[in-house]
Amino acid sequence: MAKFASTPLVHAMCRPHISGAAYVPRTGPAILAANHLSVLDSFLLPALLPRHVTFTAKNEYFSGDPISGFFMRLGRSLPVDRESGRSAQAMLEEAAALLERGELFGIHPEGTRSPDGRLYRGKVGVAWLALRTGAPVLPVALSGTEKVMPYGAKVPRPAPIGIAIGAPMHFTGDHTKAQDRRRVTDEIMAAIQKLSSQEYVPRYAASVKAENGMS
Repeated sequence: MAKFASTPLVHAMCRPHISGAAYVPRTGPAILAANHLSVLDSFLLPALLPRHVTFTAKNEYFSGDPISGFFMRLGRSLPVDRESGRSAQAMLEEAAALLERGELFGIHPEGTRSPDGRLYRGKVGVAWLALRTGAPVLPVALSGTEKVMPYGAKVPRPAPIGIAIGAPMHFTGDHTKAQDRRRVTDEIMAAIQKLSSQEYVPRYAASVKAENGMS
């Protein structure tokens, strides 16, 4: 019901252009690994795909601004405390269970919104999931979503968005080995960068935001 109600609204507000939707499997598991430009990314992408996608979102999106909280709950996102390693691991275990049930899971490997529109170094949780479950990874490039809900905005505004989905990526390796997790994550980020044409920054976005007093 939520998808039925939200999809026409997203089309009316965002006039989305979508490419590569055929790569999303009709059945079975897949990980959608997307860049992160707006608080609404993890709502907009699932609203525009035929299958439900469960995304992860930081706790503050649920408990802070009521508008973002509404959209996160509408999309059935998984909350995670980014300051707690135990919480992050629990979220990954829950995501692995979703994938093993044949569902779709979405994640932003950067871990937080880009502070300036560039693409930042990915965190290795996405690789842990891919290697742990064997699910294919679909790189996703979002564009224009930062204009729908810019930093500091309280209400979404109309703006065109783009979604480019890449071919499935399959990986081999040991999810318990840091070297394998880093290698896979870097390959995923390179695929996202190729789709998005964003400038790549080999640093974590959270560190850059902390240096500039951004949340």
